[in-house]
Amino acid sequence: MEYHLFDERFLKEMTAELCGNDVPCTVLTRSILGCEIPLITLGRGKRAVVYVGAQRGTDGVTADLLLDFVYDYIKQYRRLATVYEYPMRYLFEDRRIYVVPMLNPDGVSYKEQGVGDDNPLRDRVRRMNGGSDDFSTWCANARGVDLCRNYEAGFAAYKRAEREAGILGEAPEGYCGEHPESEPETAALCRFLRSQREQIKGVLSFQTGNGEIFCSCKDHLSAKTTSAGRVLSRFTGYRLVRPESISPIGTLADWCITALHRPAFTVQCGGVPNASRAVIYEHLRRVLFSFPCIV
Repeated sequence: MEYHLFDERFLKEMTAELCGNDVPCTVLTRSILGCEIPLITLGRGKRAVVYVGAQRGTDGVTADLLLDFVYDYIKQYRRLATVYEYPMRYLFEDRRIYVVPMLNPDGVSYKEQGVGDDNPLRDRVRRMNGGSDDFSTWCANARGVDLCRNYEAGFAAYKRAEREAGILGEAPEGYCGEHPESEPETAALCRFLRSQREQIKGVLSFQTGNGEIFCSCKDHLSAKTTSAGRVLSRFTGYRLVRPESISPIGTLADWCITALHRPAFTVQCGGVPNASRAVIYEHLRRVLFSFPCIV
């Protein structure tokens, strides 16, 4: 099954096809350009986890992978199957998974489709892009803020590094915004996470990459976070790393660890040259079904 989340037809058509009457789908918020950002709920237990995809424009495939999971979960639940060691009835009744397949639909649209003449930010965005109409490497949201850096976790440190790197304002990548949660996408996600803090036991953020799991904020890591990270690494075959560079500072996972005190990881999907989406999903499948039970 193929999905594309660039427009609101996803909520009206694909959600109905994927979820039917079994799975609630609401709107987390709207993007800068007014695109609805879906929030899908799997299960009804009190212990919850959150999966977030496509924070960067170049990470559109992670939204597809998360929708593959939603479809797989629903199919297995309707069969009352046991997936790995977990009966689906147990996962549905005792656990809950919140899925935000695509936090940055505007950025993914820029990357995949370019910026059309009807875009009210067209001239401004083209200037950010060096006057080019090639948006194939665009990571930021519609107005040039990197959502992966727009959280209150090491924000001041990243801001200093940003200036040292010559990033002085809105850009295709790397600009963290005027202040944490300055963007409607990140602000809505953080509001939701705060509102569900007692229920939420862990968060996974998905990006494209080299098949690694980032576990940073080392001064704040609990034994449970470290243990969960080792399990995720074993289930995926991905390397568990604690980056020392500036790049991981300010991520969603960092914020969840420091602000919510919950285990959180950035999962960089990939690592297999020319791997199909189906192959990448198989690397992630056990983690996606198991994470609610290991945190």
